[in-house]
Amino acid sequence: MKVSVDCPAKTNITLHVGAKHADWGGRHELDTIYCALGVYDTVTVSPTQPGGGVRLSMDGEHLADLADLAGNGDNSHNHAVRAVNALAQASGHNPDVDVHIVKRIPVAAGLAGGSADAAATLLALDTLWDLHWPIDRLQQVAATLGADMPFCLTGGYAHGTGFGERITPIPPDSESAIQLRNQGFAGLVLVGAYDSQLSTPRVYAEFDRIGDGRHNTGDVKPANDLQYAAVQLHPRSGTAIDLAIAAGATHAFVSGSGPSVVAFVPNSRVLSAVAESWRAGNAVDRIIEAQAPAVPRIHVARGVSDCR
Repeated sequence: MKVSVDCPAKTNITLHVGAKHADWGGRHELDTIYCALGVYDTVTVSPTQPGGGVRLSMDGEHLADLADLAGNGDNSHNHAVRAVNALAQASGHNPDVDVHIVKRIPVAAGLAGGSADAAATLLALDTLWDLHWPIDRLQQVAATLGADMPFCLTGGYAHGTGFGERITPIPPDSESAIQLRNQGFAGLVLVGAYDSQLSTPRVYAEFDRIGDGRHNTGDVKPANDLQYAAVQLHPRSGTAIDLAIAAGATHAFVSGSGPSVVAFVPNSRVLSAVAESWRAGNAVDRIIEAQAPAVPRIHVARGVSDCR
């Protein structure tokens, strides 16, 4: 049996960065509103011979997070492989699976591509191994792997605290979700992506050095505390934000730690205007159209179901 999961990217509608915690390995305290974007990586898992361990393969445009595999063959640090080993240990299964990833989410872009791969792997193995664990139990495993992974298991909207791993879902019919949609954080989205990457530790180090820019940007402070640091390191992101707003985007901001820029647009006319302004201004390298919010999709043989 093969199980495939399409797992969406994420962005942060708000991202407030607090103090560092030594007991979290030096990570910062976060308070964030997550939103899943309909740009999907697909992870397919199937059993291998007993004792074979994890076998990893990959195709698609964005392969940079498998640099180890392409180099010395060591894939142990890949997010999906780590997810296999973590769930195998937690459930008592042998990690004898074949994992194939189709990459569509840009890498090191503030879109949680690696976290989406890990979440997709956990969801797929939950079905393949007939575990049927509740999402909160899978989230406990995901939290040991990274900050964004518990959210990526569910998608949609959610409130994240801790270092981002403590997830409180925002149900689609809740007052909070309706408010987010009314504010324009739903529907058509453009993602401005780059050929260059921006490592999360580097952005946090810059944030620790220069702060959130509130004294440099006047009274208007971005909802993402990391945006000022990300733009200092990657100025084209700032250009893309300005052009998107000028072209009519409802919201435009750096996604997570960047450098990708997310623009929510009210209609297809503005979508075209933003895309054209980005091209004319050489503000981004790739333009990806998506819908928000999005949820993972599980495929078992010919069956499809949505995780909500």
